[in-house]
Amino acid sequence: QVHLVESGGGLVQSGGALRLSCATSGIRFGLAHMNWYRQVPGKQREFVARITSNGTTSYAGFVKGRFTISRDNTRNTAQLQMNLLEPEDTAVYYCNTNWKSRDLWGRGTLVTVSS
Repeated sequence: QVHLVESGGGLVQSGGALRLSCATSGIRFGLAHMNWYRQVPGKQREFVARITSNGTTSYAGFVKGRFTISRDNTRNTAQLQMNLLEPEDTAVYYCNTNWKSRDLWGRGTLVTVSS
């Protein structure tokens, strides 16, 4: 059974930092492309960052160099380091991968940035 479990969210002041983690099981993590998305209540879920199986990264425009996605293939985890957080970054952050043609999601972790 496949599991994606996010952690690391919380409350932080504007300008602060958080590091999110996504623990996976049930997939061959080293072969999986991993994504982070976020969603504000009432709005569509939006793409944040991606890291491919070979470590190539890509980011949404609003990241503006503030976030860094990484992976640890020895621990089957993906991370999202978020710096210079702004109130507009407040959202539930989700880990995602597409594995064997299935779009898989964790339950999310809430990030709240106060002004």
